[in-house]
Amino acid sequence: MLNDPTRCKAIKTAVIPLIEQESRMTKKIIPIALFVFMFAPLYSGASSHDAKALVEAGFHYIRDKASVSRVDMTIHRSDWQRVFTLKAWTLGDKESLFTIIAPAKDAGNGTLKKGRQMWMYNPKINRVIKLPPSLMSQSWMGSDFSNNDLAKSDSLINEYTHTIIGTERHEGKKVFIVKSIPKPKAPVVWGMQELKIREDNLFLEQAFYDEDLKLVKVLKFLEIQMLGGKLYPKKLIMQKVDDPEKYTVVEYKTLLFKESLPAGLFTLSNLKKPKR
Repeated sequence: MLNDPTRCKAIKTAVIPLIEQESRMTKKIIPIALFVFMFAPLYSGASSHDAKALVEAGFHYIRDKASVSRVDMTIHRSDWQRVFTLKAWTLGDKESLFTIIAPAKDAGNGTLKKGRQMWMYNPKINRVIKLPPSLMSQSWMGSDFSNNDLAKSDSLINEYTHTIIGTERHEGKKVFIVKSIPKPKAPVVWGMQELKIREDNLFLEQAFYDEDLKLVKVLKFLEIQMLGGKLYPKKLIMQKVDDPEKYTVVEYKTLLFKESLPAGLFTLSNLKKPKR
């Protein structure tokens, strides 16, 4: 209730005249610090409940119910660059399947995510490998995304405490800046995340901090346009802070949102031979 703007305005309207009147009657100035101390909660940022709802709405907007897409992923380094074309299927918050379709020498390599579990398939050795916890922090397919970024993508909602710490503007729309701190004993890698979420639920930025709260990398959502029937970022860039020449670009070539997808898509057998 303390964060209700209508209630705050009403209390402010009622209290300030009384303070001014008391000041005139006693010919004393009421210290403004006392007023701030007494009523600071009325003007604090949005509650953690509101912030969590904002993060959850943004996450579900990006994921939607189900999707099928084709993307180009460019891994850039100062002395080399590689480009992969992938096809991806997602279902809700917890199931994803990615398979490389180009270049030919890498075609067939795939990743399956079900909840917090991940498997990878290498067609050259015809083997499916379940990733152990010790490998979750490793690079996903050599990119600047980690296996953990994919496997625990939905942990952002429930394993962090979210607080709105500020706002800014983007293309005429309000953007909320959210600080996300891990809950005690939460099984997460990052010591903090800072998010920028637009009022229409679009993620604009996700910054990742280590346990010492040092910024490690930043994911930016760029080139917002109509894609898949709604406003959506056409391009994502994950960049390491300590090396500007080290980044990964994901660019959507096609994107289709669906109400659902067959459960049989997200299986180990389909990881080896994904249905087209």
